[in-house]
Amino acid sequence: MAKVKNSPSGSVETQFFTFGDNGSNGLLLDCGQRFGPITVAYQTYGKLNAAHNNAILICHALSGDAHVAGVHAEDGRLGWWEIMVGPGKAFDTAKYFIICSNVLGGCKGTTGPASLNPATGEPYALNFPVITIEDMVRVERRLLDHLGIRRLLTVVGGSMGGMQALCWSSLYPEMVASAIPIATAPALTAQGIAWDEIGRRAIMADPAWDKGNYYAPGHPRPEAGLAVARMVGHITYLSEPSMELKFGRRLQHRESYNFSFNPEFQIESYLEHQGIAFNNRFDANSYLYITKAMDYFDFTRGSGDLAPAFQATTAKFLFISFSSDWLYPPSQSKMMVKALESNRQLVYYLNIESLHGHDSFLLEADQQSSRITTFLEEIFSEDTKANLQ
Repeated sequence: MAKVKNSPSGSVETQFFTFGDNGSNGLLLDCGQRFGPITVAYQTYGKLNAAHNNAILICHALSGDAHVAGVHAEDGRLGWWEIMVGPGKAFDTAKYFIICSNVLGGCKGTTGPASLNPATGEPYALNFPVITIEDMVRVERRLLDHLGIRRLLTVVGGSMGGMQALCWSSLYPEMVASAIPIATAPALTAQGIAWDEIGRRAIMADPAWDKGNYYAPGHPRPEAGLAVARMVGHITYLSEPSMELKFGRRLQHRESYNFSFNPEFQIESYLEHQGIAFNNRFDANSYLYITKAMDYFDFTRGSGDLAPAFQATTAKFLFISFSSDWLYPPSQSKMMVKALESNRQLVYYLNIESLHGHDSFLLEADQQSSRITTFLEEIFSEDTKANLQ
Protein backbone atom coordinates (compact mmCIF):
# COMPACT_ATOMS: atom_id res chain seq x y z
CA MET A 1 0.00 0.00 0.00
CA ALA A 2 1.35 3.42 -0.94
CA LYS A 3 2.25 5.70 1.93
CA VAL A 4 -0.26 8.50 2.41
CA LYS A 5 1.45 11.87 2.05
CA ASN A 6 0.70 14.54 4.64
CA SER A 7 1.45 18.24 4.71
CA PRO A 8 0.57 21.01 7.18
CA SER A 9 -0.68 22.92 4.13
CA GLY A 10 -3.26 20.21 3.48
CA SER A 11 -4.74 19.47 0.06
CA VAL A 12 -4.24 22.16 -2.59
CA GLU A 13 -6.05 22.57 -5.90
CA THR A 14 -4.70 24.26 -9.01
CA GLN A 15 -6.70 27.26 -10.20
CA PHE A 16 -6.78 28.80 -13.67
CA PHE A 17 -6.99 32.31 -15.08
CA THR A 18 -7.31 33.13 -18.78
CA PHE A 19 -6.75 36.50 -20.39
CA GLY A 20 -6.13 38.08 -23.79
CA ASP A 21 -6.84 37.12 -27.34
CA ASN A 22 -5.13 37.56 -30.69
CA GLY A 23 -6.30 41.18 -30.83
CA SER A 24 -5.58 44.17 -28.65
CA ASN A 25 -5.99 42.25 -25.37
CA GLY A 26 -3.21 39.79 -26.14
CA LEU A 27 0.20 40.03 -24.48
CA LEU A 28 2.88 41.84 -26.49
CA LEU A 29 5.91 39.57 -26.29
CA ASP A 30 9.56 40.57 -26.59
CA CYS A 31 9.71 38.79 -29.96
CA GLY A 32 7.21 41.37 -31.25
CA GLN A 33 4.20 39.07 -31.46
CA ARG A 34 0.95 39.88 -29.66
CA PHE A 35 -0.12 36.56 -28.23
CA GLY A 36 -3.25 35.17 -26.65
CA PRO A 37 -5.35 33.76 -25.19
CA ILE A 38 -3.09 32.78 -22.28
CA THR A 39 -4.22 30.51 -19.47
CA VAL A 40 -2.27 30.63 -16.22
CA ALA A 41 -2.22 27.72 -13.76
CA TYR A 42 -1.65 28.87 -10.18
CA GLN A 43 -2.04 27.93 -6.54
CA THR A 44 -2.50 30.12 -3.47
CA TYR A 45 -1.88 29.52 0.22
CA GLY A 46 -2.96 31.53 3.26
CA LYS A 47 -5.11 34.66 3.15
CA LEU A 48 -4.59 38.18 1.87
CA ASN A 49 -4.83 40.56 4.83
CA ALA A 50 -6.98 43.69 5.00
CA ALA A 51 -4.04 45.95 4.16
CA HIS A 52 -3.13 43.78 1.15
CA ASN A 53 0.55 43.95 2.17
CA ASN A 54 1.30 40.30 2.95
CA ALA A 55 1.39 38.85 -0.57
CA ILE A 56 4.44 36.82 -1.64
CA LEU A 57 5.07 35.55 -5.17
CA ILE A 58 7.18 32.39 -5.42
CA CYS A 59 8.70 31.75 -8.86
CA HIS A 60 9.70 28.23 -9.83
CA ALA A 61 12.79 26.91 -11.60
CA LEU A 62 13.04 25.24 -15.02
CA SER A 63 11.23 21.99 -14.23
CA GLY A 64 8.96 23.30 -11.47
CA ASP A 65 5.30 24.25 -11.50
CA ALA A 66 2.61 26.02 -9.47
CA HIS A 67 2.48 23.27 -6.85
CA VAL A 68 4.95 24.70 -4.37
CA ALA A 69 3.57 23.14 -1.16
CA GLY A 70 0.86 20.91 0.24
CA VAL A 71 -0.61 17.71 -1.17
CA HIS A 72 -1.79 18.09 -4.75
CA ALA A 73 -5.52 17.40 -4.87
CA GLU A 74 -5.28 15.58 -8.21
CA ASP A 75 -2.15 13.42 -8.01
CA GLY A 76 -1.27 13.40 -4.31
CA ARG A 77 2.30 14.64 -4.71
CA LEU A 78 3.95 17.03 -2.27
CA GLY A 79 4.95 20.52 -3.36
CA TRP A 80 8.44 21.10 -4.69
CA TRP A 81 9.32 23.53 -1.85
CA GLU A 82 7.47 21.81 0.96
CA ILE A 83 10.45 22.39 3.28
CA MET A 84 10.03 26.17 2.99
CA VAL A 85 6.32 26.90 2.54
CA GLY A 86 3.57 26.27 5.07
CA PRO A 87 2.38 27.15 8.59
CA GLY A 88 5.34 28.11 10.78
CA LYS A 89 7.86 27.72 7.93
CA ALA A 90 9.99 30.41 6.28
CA PHE A 91 7.12 31.41 4.02
CA ASP A 92 4.53 31.16 6.75
CA THR A 93 1.08 30.60 5.26
CA ALA A 94 -0.47 31.50 8.61
CA LYS A 95 0.95 35.00 8.16
CA TYR A 96 1.49 35.54 4.43
CA PHE A 97 -0.57 35.07 1.27
CA ILE A 98 1.51 32.91 -1.08
CA ILE A 99 1.03 32.75 -4.86
CA CYS A 100 2.88 30.42 -7.23
CA SER A 101 2.08 30.01 -10.93
CA ASN A 102 3.34 27.85 -13.77
CA VAL A 103 5.39 29.94 -16.22
CA LEU A 104 4.41 30.86 -19.77
CA GLY A 105 5.73 28.13 -22.06
CA GLY A 106 5.33 25.51 -19.36
CA CYS A 107 3.48 22.20 -19.47
CA LYS A 108 1.67 22.15 -16.13
CA GLY A 109 -1.45 24.10 -17.01
CA THR A 110 -0.13 27.42 -18.27
CA THR A 111 -0.23 27.99 -22.03
CA GLY A 112 2.77 26.44 -23.76
CA PRO A 113 3.73 24.58 -26.94
CA ALA A 114 1.54 21.58 -26.02
CA SER A 115 -1.55 23.80 -25.62
CA LEU A 116 -4.17 23.93 -28.35
CA ASN A 117 -3.90 26.81 -30.80
CA PRO A 118 -7.48 28.15 -31.06
CA ALA A 119 -6.83 29.17 -34.66
CA THR A 120 -6.08 25.59 -35.76
CA GLY A 121 -7.44 23.32 -33.04
CA GLU A 122 -4.04 21.63 -32.94
CA PRO A 123 -1.19 21.99 -30.43
CA TYR A 124 1.01 25.03 -31.06
CA ALA A 125 4.19 22.91 -31.16
CA LEU A 126 6.90 25.11 -32.74
CA ASN A 127 4.29 27.69 -33.78
CA PHE A 128 4.39 28.76 -30.15
CA PRO A 129 6.34 32.04 -30.01
CA VAL A 130 9.85 32.19 -28.58
CA ILE A 131 9.55 33.77 -25.15
CA THR A 132 11.72 35.49 -22.54
CA ILE A 133 11.90 35.63 -18.75
CA GLU A 134 10.41 39.12 -19.06
CA ASP A 135 7.42 37.65 -20.91
CA MET A 136 6.92 35.16 -18.06
CA VAL A 137 6.94 38.01 -15.55
CA ARG A 138 4.44 40.02 -17.58
CA VAL A 139 2.07 37.04 -17.45
CA GLU A 140 2.54 36.84 -13.67
CA ARG A 141 1.72 40.55 -13.49
CA ARG A 142 -1.59 39.90 -15.26
CA LEU A 143 -2.35 37.18 -12.72
CA LEU A 144 -1.67 39.52 -9.80
CA ASP A 145 -3.93 42.14 -11.38
CA HIS A 146 -6.63 39.48 -11.55
CA LEU A 147 -6.10 38.66 -7.86
CA GLY A 148 -6.27 42.35 -6.91
CA ILE A 149 -2.69 42.51 -5.67
CA ARG A 150 -0.97 45.83 -6.32
CA ARG A 151 2.16 45.28 -4.23
CA LEU A 152 4.23 42.28 -3.20
CA LEU A 153 5.90 41.97 0.17
CA THR A 154 8.51 39.93 -1.64
CA VAL A 155 9.13 37.99 -4.82
CA VAL A 156 11.37 34.96 -4.41
CA GLY A 157 12.76 32.18 -6.52
CA GLY A 158 15.71 29.89 -7.02
CA SER A 159 17.63 29.38 -10.28
CA MET A 160 15.31 30.50 -13.10
CA GLY A 161 12.94 31.66 -10.37
CA GLY A 162 15.67 34.00 -9.17
CA MET A 163 15.92 35.45 -12.67
CA GLN A 164 12.20 36.17 -12.49
CA ALA A 165 12.64 37.84 -9.09
CA LEU A 166 15.34 40.10 -10.55
CA CYS A 167 13.15 40.87 -13.53
CA TRP A 168 10.19 41.73 -11.29
CA SER A 169 12.32 44.22 -9.37
CA SER A 170 13.24 46.12 -12.53
CA LEU A 171 10.05 45.82 -14.62
CA TYR A 172 7.65 46.67 -11.79
CA PRO A 173 9.65 48.40 -9.02
CA GLU A 174 6.53 50.08 -7.62
CA MET A 175 5.03 46.63 -6.94
CA VAL A 176 8.00 45.01 -5.20
CA ALA A 177 8.90 45.83 -1.60
CA SER A 178 11.66 43.22 -1.54
CA ALA A 179 13.21 40.42 -3.57
CA ILE A 180 14.97 37.19 -2.60
CA PRO A 181 16.95 35.80 -5.56
CA ILE A 182 18.41 32.41 -4.60
CA ALA A 183 21.14 30.43 -6.39
CA THR A 184 20.80 32.57 -9.49
CA ALA A 185 22.67 34.93 -11.79
CA PRO A 186 22.14 38.19 -13.70
CA ALA A 187 22.81 36.20 -16.89
CA LEU A 188 23.91 32.71 -17.82
CA THR A 189 27.60 32.22 -18.49
CA ALA A 190 28.83 30.73 -21.76
CA GLN A 191 29.09 27.41 -19.93
CA GLY A 192 25.48 27.66 -18.74
CA ILE A 193 24.28 28.38 -22.28
CA ALA A 194 26.37 25.46 -23.53
CA TRP A 195 24.69 23.00 -21.15
CA ASP A 196 21.26 24.22 -22.29
CA GLU A 197 22.21 23.83 -25.94
CA ILE A 198 23.40 20.26 -25.40
CA GLY A 199 20.01 19.44 -23.87
CA ARG A 200 18.12 21.03 -26.73
CA ARG A 201 20.25 19.26 -29.34
CA ALA A 202 19.64 15.92 -27.63
CA ILE A 203 15.88 16.48 -27.95
CA MET A 204 16.01 17.69 -31.55
CA ALA A 205 18.28 14.79 -32.57
CA ASP A 206 15.62 12.29 -31.45
CA PRO A 207 13.76 11.16 -34.63
CA ALA A 208 10.53 11.08 -32.61
CA TRP A 209 10.80 14.84 -32.03
CA ASP A 210 9.72 15.29 -35.66
CA LYS A 211 10.39 19.05 -35.70
CA GLY A 212 8.21 19.42 -32.61
CA ASN A 213 5.16 17.73 -34.14
CA TYR A 214 4.81 14.69 -31.89
CA TYR A 215 1.47 15.41 -30.17
CA ALA A 216 -0.84 13.37 -32.43
CA PRO A 217 -2.31 10.23 -30.82
CA GLY A 218 -0.07 7.27 -31.48
CA HIS A 219 2.93 9.41 -32.44
CA PRO A 220 6.01 8.45 -30.42
CA ARG A 221 7.34 11.08 -28.04
CA PRO A 222 11.02 12.12 -28.05
CA GLU A 223 11.56 10.26 -24.79
CA ALA A 224 15.18 9.32 -25.46
CA GLY A 225 16.16 12.90 -26.31
CA LEU A 226 14.35 14.43 -23.33
CA ALA A 227 15.85 11.81 -21.01
CA VAL A 228 19.38 12.69 -22.16
CA ALA A 229 18.60 16.41 -21.77
CA ARG A 230 17.45 15.76 -18.20
CA MET A 231 20.47 13.61 -17.42
CA VAL A 232 22.85 16.33 -18.62
CA GLY A 233 20.92 19.05 -16.81
CA HIS A 234 20.68 17.06 -13.60
CA ILE A 235 24.45 16.64 -13.42
CA THR A 236 24.81 20.44 -13.40
CA TYR A 237 22.47 20.63 -10.38
CA LEU A 238 24.70 18.36 -8.29
CA SER A 239 28.23 18.81 -6.96
CA GLU A 240 31.22 16.53 -7.40
CA PRO A 241 31.54 15.90 -3.62
CA SER A 242 27.85 15.01 -3.30
CA MET A 243 28.01 12.64 -6.28
CA GLU A 244 31.14 11.00 -4.94
CA LEU A 245 29.61 10.60 -1.48
CA LYS A 246 26.32 9.23 -2.75
CA PHE A 247 27.54 7.04 -5.62
CA GLY A 248 31.32 6.87 -5.94
CA ARG A 249 32.26 4.08 -8.34
CA ARG A 250 29.82 1.62 -6.77
CA LEU A 251 28.07 -0.86 -9.05
CA GLN A 252 24.30 -1.13 -8.98
CA HIS A 253 23.58 -4.86 -8.96
CA ARG A 254 26.90 -6.70 -9.43
CA GLU A 255 30.27 -7.03 -7.79
CA SER A 256 32.21 -7.01 -11.05
CA TYR A 257 31.91 -5.42 -14.48
CA ASN A 258 29.55 -7.02 -16.98
CA PHE A 259 31.59 -5.85 -19.98
CA SER A 260 28.60 -4.34 -21.83
CA PHE A 261 27.19 -0.89 -22.52
CA ASN A 262 24.22 -1.36 -20.22
CA PRO A 263 24.08 0.85 -17.11
CA GLU A 264 26.02 -0.82 -14.29
CA PHE A 265 27.39 1.97 -12.07
CA GLN A 266 24.98 3.39 -9.50
CA ILE A 267 25.35 6.87 -10.99
CA GLU A 268 24.32 5.51 -14.41
CA SER A 269 21.20 3.89 -12.99
CA TYR A 270 20.37 7.05 -11.06
CA LEU A 271 20.59 9.24 -14.17
CA GLU A 272 18.58 6.72 -16.17
CA HIS A 273 15.86 6.90 -13.50
CA GLN A 274 15.92 10.71 -13.62
CA GLY A 275 15.45 10.65 -17.39
CA ILE A 276 12.51 8.26 -17.24
CA ALA A 277 10.83 10.16 -14.41
CA PHE A 278 11.22 13.46 -16.25
CA ASN A 279 9.49 12.05 -19.33
CA ASN A 280 6.51 11.25 -17.14
CA ARG A 281 6.03 14.87 -16.08
CA PHE A 282 7.52 17.24 -18.66
CA ASP A 283 7.15 18.19 -22.31
CA ALA A 284 10.16 18.22 -24.61
CA ASN A 285 9.11 21.36 -26.48
CA SER A 286 8.60 23.20 -23.19
CA TYR A 287 12.18 22.27 -22.34
CA LEU A 288 13.35 23.92 -25.57
CA TYR A 289 11.40 27.13 -25.00
CA ILE A 290 12.17 27.58 -21.31
CA THR A 291 15.91 26.93 -21.63
CA LYS A 292 16.04 29.40 -24.52
CA ALA A 293 14.33 32.02 -22.35
CA MET A 294 16.97 31.45 -19.69
CA ASP A 295 19.74 31.84 -22.27
CA TYR A 296 18.29 35.17 -23.42
CA PHE A 297 18.00 36.62 -19.92
CA ASP A 298 20.45 39.43 -19.20
CA PHE A 299 19.63 41.72 -16.29
CA THR A 300 21.96 44.38 -17.69
CA ARG A 301 20.27 44.20 -21.13
CA GLY A 302 23.60 43.73 -22.83
CA SER A 303 25.56 46.48 -21.10
CA GLY A 304 27.37 44.15 -18.71
CA ASP A 305 27.16 46.83 -16.01
CA LEU A 306 25.11 45.74 -13.01
CA ALA A 307 25.09 48.97 -11.01
CA PRO A 308 23.00 50.98 -13.53
CA ALA A 309 20.70 47.98 -13.97
CA PHE A 310 19.91 47.95 -10.26
CA GLN A 311 19.32 51.70 -10.17
CA ALA A 312 15.91 51.06 -11.71
CA THR A 313 14.96 48.99 -8.66
CA THR A 314 13.62 50.16 -5.30
CA ALA A 315 13.32 46.78 -3.59
CA LYS A 316 15.33 45.63 -0.61
CA PHE A 317 17.30 42.52 -1.54
CA LEU A 318 18.35 39.31 0.15
CA PHE A 319 20.66 37.15 -1.98
CA ILE A 320 21.34 33.54 -1.05
CA SER A 321 23.98 31.33 -2.67
CA PHE A 322 25.53 27.94 -1.92
CA SER A 323 29.21 27.09 -1.64
CA SER A 324 29.18 24.01 -3.91
CA ASP A 325 26.93 25.47 -6.62
CA TRP A 326 29.14 25.57 -9.72
CA LEU A 327 26.29 26.28 -12.16
CA TYR A 328 25.31 29.54 -10.42
CA PRO A 329 28.38 30.05 -8.20
CA PRO A 330 28.45 32.42 -5.20
CA SER A 331 30.64 34.80 -7.20
CA GLN A 332 27.62 35.73 -9.34
CA SER A 333 25.52 36.63 -6.30
CA LYS A 334 28.45 38.57 -4.87
CA MET A 335 28.68 40.62 -8.08
CA MET A 336 25.07 41.68 -7.68
CA VAL A 337 25.51 42.46 -4.01
CA LYS A 338 28.55 44.60 -4.80
CA ALA A 339 26.60 46.49 -7.48
CA LEU A 340 23.77 47.26 -5.06
CA GLU A 341 26.23 48.35 -2.37
CA SER A 342 27.91 50.69 -4.85
CA ASN A 343 24.47 52.26 -5.40
CA ARG A 344 23.99 52.51 -1.61
CA GLN A 345 20.90 50.32 -1.91
CA LEU A 346 19.89 48.02 0.94
CA VAL A 347 21.06 44.46 0.34
CA TYR A 348 21.76 41.41 2.51
CA TYR A 349 23.75 38.35 1.49
CA LEU A 350 24.02 34.80 2.80
CA ASN A 351 26.31 32.13 1.38
CA ILE A 352 25.45 28.70 2.79
CA GLU A 353 27.98 25.91 3.11
CA SER A 354 26.42 22.86 1.47
CA LEU A 355 27.52 19.77 -0.46
CA HIS A 356 24.33 19.62 -2.54
CA GLY A 357 25.39 21.91 -5.39
CA HIS A 358 22.79 23.96 -7.24
CA ASP A 359 19.98 21.80 -5.83
CA SER A 360 20.82 23.09 -2.35
CA PHE A 361 18.00 25.64 -2.47
CA LEU A 362 15.54 22.74 -2.71
CA LEU A 363 17.18 20.75 0.10
CA GLU A 364 18.69 23.08 2.68
CA ALA A 365 15.99 24.41 4.99
CA ASP A 366 17.50 25.55 8.30
CA GLN A 367 19.87 28.38 7.33
CA GLN A 368 17.65 29.58 4.49
CA SER A 369 14.58 29.60 6.71
CA SER A 370 16.24 31.44 9.57
CA ARG A 371 17.53 34.27 7.41
CA ILE A 372 14.42 34.56 5.26
CA THR A 373 12.14 34.64 8.32
CA THR A 374 14.09 37.54 9.82
CA PHE A 375 14.23 39.39 6.50
CA LEU A 376 10.48 39.06 5.87
CA GLU A 377 9.62 40.19 9.40
CA GLU A 378 11.75 43.28 8.88
CA ILE A 379 10.19 44.13 5.52
CA PHE A 380 6.66 43.43 6.74
CA SER A 381 7.15 45.64 9.81
CA GLU A 382 8.51 48.50 7.73
CA ASP A 383 5.74 48.20 5.16
CA THR A 384 3.06 48.11 7.85
CA LYS A 385 4.44 51.23 9.51
CA ALA A 386 4.57 53.01 6.14
CA ASN A 387 0.90 52.18 5.54
CA LEU A 388 -0.07 53.64 8.93
CA GLN A 389 1.64 56.97 8.25
